[in-house]
Amino acid sequence: MQMDLRNLLLAGTRSVLVACGLAVALAGTANAGPREQAKRMHDRIAGVPPSASVLAAMEADIAAGRNEDAAMRAMEHPSFYSVTLKNLATPWTNRDRTVFAPLNDYTATFIGMVRDDFPMNRLLSADVLYVGRAGLGLPGVSAASNDHYAEMENRHLDLRDALQATTQASAYGLPPGAAAGVMTTRAAAQAFFVAGTNRAMFRFTLLNHLCHDLEEIQDTSRPSDRIRQDVSRSPGGDSRLFLNNCVGCHSGMDPMAQAFAHYDYDEGQGRMTYSAGQVVSKYFNNDETFRPGYVTRDDRWDNYWRSGPNALLGWDPSLPGSGAGASSLGEELGNSEAFASCQVEKVFRTVCLRSPDDAADRAQIGSMVASFRSSGFRLKRVFADSAAYCMGQ
Repeated sequence: MQMDLRNLLLAGTRSVLVACGLAVALAGTANAGPREQAKRMHDRIAGVPPSASVLAAMEADIAAGRNEDAAMRAMEHPSFYSVTLKNLATPWTNRDRTVFAPLNDYTATFIGMVRDDFPMNRLLSADVLYVGRAGLGLPGVSAASNDHYAEMENRHLDLRDALQATTQASAYGLPPGAAAGVMTTRAAAQAFFVAGTNRAMFRFTLLNHLCHDLEEIQDTSRPSDRIRQDVSRSPGGDSRLFLNNCVGCHSGMDPMAQAFAHYDYDEGQGRMTYSAGQVVSKYFNNDETFRPGYVTRDDRWDNYWRSGPNALLGWDPSLPGSGAGASSLGEELGNSEAFASCQVEKVFRTVCLRSPDDAADRAQIGSMVASFRSSGFRLKRVFADSAAYCMGQ
C-alpha cells in the first residue's frame, strides 16, 4: 500500500533530530534565547519549522514566561495531528509495531481525542469513533473496509479540521455496551482479534498503553484457577515449567482476557464480529490439552493483579477490579497509574527526543503524571509540559 511520502520524510527528519540530539545539547543549546527555543519547540511538536508570525508569537510567549502557551500555538499546526500524533499512534495498531502503516480508525480516533481534549483515560472504554466530517466526499465509513481513512490520507486532508466524533454503535452497528474505545476499532480487531485466542488484544494493549509486556510483570503467586484448557500444565512433561513460567503470565492474563469472549475478526468479511451472550469458538481451541482447565462461559473478568507485586501498577481503588465485557476492562486499565505514566513517558520521548534518564527527568515525569490526571487526562497538556521542560535542551 502506497505510503504518504510527506509523512515518511517528516518521520525521517524526526529520526535525524533524535540522532543529533546529544550533539546539539553539547553545543550549548541550553543557552539559546527565546527565538531559538521557540523554533526548537515548534520543530519538535509539529515536526516542521513555524511560520514567521507563529515564531514571533511563540517567541513573545517564551520571553514572557508563558512556555505552555507557546507549546499550544505549535499544536495548532496541521502537522502536529497528521504527522506527530499519527506517527505516535500508528505502531499501536499493528503487531509489527511499525509506523509505516496507513491511517486507520484506531489512529484517527486517538488523534481526534487529543484534539478535543477527550479524557484519555477513556481511550480503552468509550463508545467513540472519529471519522471524516460530512461534505468531504470520502467513501462511507465501513466496519469492513479502511477506504474511508485511506482516502483521507491520500488526499492529505488536515486532520485537525477533517475529523468529527461519532460512536461505534452508530457507525459500525455495535450493540450498546460492546464498544471499548480503540480496542474495538476495525484496525485493532484486524490486528489483535484475528485468529488466535484473543490473548493478543490483552497483551498488546498492556504493551502499548501501560508500557509493560507480560514478561516484565509475570507473577507466579496468583491463583491458576482461571487458566484455560489450552495451556499445558506439564509442557514437555515437566510441570515445573508451568508452575515457574507459564502461570506467571496466564494466571493474570486469562481472567482479564475473558472480557473479549464475545469478539472475533472475520477475515472473509474483513470486519470485527460481536456475538452477544455467546462465547466465540476460539476460547475452546485445544481444549483437550488440559481438560480440567478453565472453561469460559461468559465475558466476566477479574483482575488478579490487584494483589501481589502487580498492585504497583496502581489500580484505581474506586473501581471494583472486576466486571463484564471489554469496556469495563478498558476502564480498569485506563484508570491505572501505569496507564497515566505510560502516556506521559511516550509524549516525553516524542517531544524531548530521548527517554527520561536522570533524577530531574523522573521528577518531571512524576509531576506531569499528576498534572495529567488532575487536568482530566488531557494529553495536549502533557505535550505542552514536556515541550516547556525540554525546550532548552
